[in-house]
Amino acid sequence: MRRLALGAAVSLMAGAALALADGYVWPLPAWMPPPPVPADNPMSAAKVELGRHLFYDARLSADGTVACASCHDQARAFTDGRITAIGIHGTQGAKNAPSLANAGYFPVLTWANPHMNSLEFQALVPIFGEAPEEMGAAGREAEIFARLAADPVYQAGFAAAFPDQPAPDLFTITRALGAFQRSLVSVNSPYDRFKYWGEPNALSDAAKRGEALFFDHRFECYHCHSGIHFTNTLQTARMAEGEVGFHNTGLYQDYPEAVPGLIEITGRASDAGRFRTPSLRNVAVTAPYMHDGSIPDLRGVIAHYASAGRAPGHPMKDGMIQGFSATDAEVTDLIAFLESLTDEAFLTDPRLADPWPPSHPASADRMMPPPDG
Repeated sequence: MRRLALGAAVSLMAGAALALADGYVWPLPAWMPPPPVPADNPMSAAKVELGRHLFYDARLSADGTVACASCHDQARAFTDGRITAIGIHGTQGAKNAPSLANAGYFPVLTWANPHMNSLEFQALVPIFGEAPEEMGAAGREAEIFARLAADPVYQAGFAAAFPDQPAPDLFTITRALGAFQRSLVSVNSPYDRFKYWGEPNALSDAAKRGEALFFDHRFECYHCHSGIHFTNTLQTARMAEGEVGFHNTGLYQDYPEAVPGLIEITGRASDAGRFRTPSLRNVAVTAPYMHDGSIPDLRGVIAHYASAGRAPGHPMKDGMIQGFSATDAEVTDLIAFLESLTDEAFLTDPRLADPWPPSHPASADRMMPPPDG
């Protein structure tokens, strides 16, 4: 045990030394490479901290009621617990809010847009998008920049993060938000401690049985939910190109033109119902599930795949989804394994939490309705 602990400490020290050479200390063990970072937005502690303040600031919305954090709650692995996201004036979104845990590792962001590959560019969609309207800031850029510029916290924060351009504008705001989201790294679950740190007691017996089932050909879970982040959509700093997986999981009985998915971007009928594979890290706290939030719990997700989807014979469904039989005990074990992917430290890390006091204008009006159900 002493040897294991010493090995872990040396590994962490090596990882920190590597990270320091890049100018930012990634909260990573040596076995996990950092995410790729764009050349025009290098990481810095000052930029990440500025991005954290902006992420929780409702003044980025038109009326000061909606922040990025309104749809991405740390305790829920930066999801919101709703069927679909809710924007300004109670506007109902079209899709379930995806988790931002490890977002920097995803070469494609959002559920079904293959061109949305930049955290900096993606930040413009919730802030300024109008279909649906999320934060409602379109046409109010000057007003919002002035709000932020008047705050002493930001006067210091922008100067520290962007000394050559120390003012709130689209360039600095989106880059600070991108840097903060890249810092949302989650690799400290019980399964990580079992798998990578050699702690055999980190998992329950049920979770160990569930792991065996997860990687069994009978269930085929691991074909799409593969690798270090349990998704086939991944890019690290050591990879020249990212890997991207979009799949039709049989959510729909038929496929009229209105069915969403990659078809919304490509126009190809074969892309109807195809969505990006989400990571399963922290999946136990990110219900409800699927792009439309239509499955309320993990047991329901397993039942969906066991029945080969809602359209078991549809020709556009992914060929891996063939259905399977499972006992109640096996389903319970699978859920125990999925629960072992929850990183409690990530969900409670004060470095990722809301920095604004309740009385501050950044958060005073951020009142959202409770999650569905």
